[in-house]
Amino acid sequence: MKLAKHCIVRPGSHVHLINRDPDDTFGKKRDDEAHEKSLTRLRELQHLLYADKRHSLLIVLQGLDASGKDGTIRHVMSGVNPQGCDVTSFKAPSADALARDFLWRIHRAAPPRGNIGIFNRSHYEDVLIVRVHNLVPKSVWRHRYRQINEFERMLTENGVTILKFFLHISREEQRKRFEARIRDSSRNWKLSLPDFEERQHWDNYAAAYEEALRKCSTEAAPWYVIPANKKWFRNYLVAELVVHALNDMRLKYPAPTVDISKVVLE
Repeated sequence: MKLAKHCIVRPGSHVHLINRDPDDTFGKKRDDEAHEKSLTRLRELQHLLYADKRHSLLIVLQGLDASGKDGTIRHVMSGVNPQGCDVTSFKAPSADALARDFLWRIHRAAPPRGNIGIFNRSHYEDVLIVRVHNLVPKSVWRHRYRQINEFERMLTENGVTILKFFLHISREEQRKRFEARIRDSSRNWKLSLPDFEERQHWDNYAAAYEEALRKCSTEAAPWYVIPANKKWFRNYLVAELVVHALNDMRLKYPAPTVDISKVVLE
């Protein structure tokens, strides 16, 4: 896919988010008809994935507050069969989760064969917010990059294709979206004081994301930095990358379990 080369993070490469324009569209013009065709194709491929039962797809969505994680899920996955698609939103870990390794609750949510799993935030929070707010010492979280890579490699070797999207917005765009939520009474419920307070740590989050992108973008599970200031382009690009990944699985319908030629309906 031509657009993928603009946003993929090559394994081992250094990422400087300040050099990646969140307004960029890589020369693509808005084309709602073409986008709808992509969504239609995605629904067809999801049906095929569900029938095939040899592979699964895990979509990881990360981004700062108001970057569009919920909106991406709502738009790109509209119309897919709910039986074959699960969304897991990872909030602060429970006491039970904290008593175990940080990947325990993540592995439990990995999609079974035939399904699409979507992580709204993910195991990467354990090298992001944990790092920014010093929730655990560096001696603990610095090992997690390697552990994440090993975990993701294990999943891919067992039939799970992983797509990791960092939804990249500017600080100014985040402010505009917060202001829109304040003005819109139907979206006031999405506001929380910590969201505003986190803006004070913008540069620290950028540094944490840059290291996670560099250390955890692998051949098997690469990261994509999605310019997300323009919602239409964010949705278009994510949909195209998902369709491309499903196409690469070479999915097919399984053979019938009965001899169709001998079926007689009376």
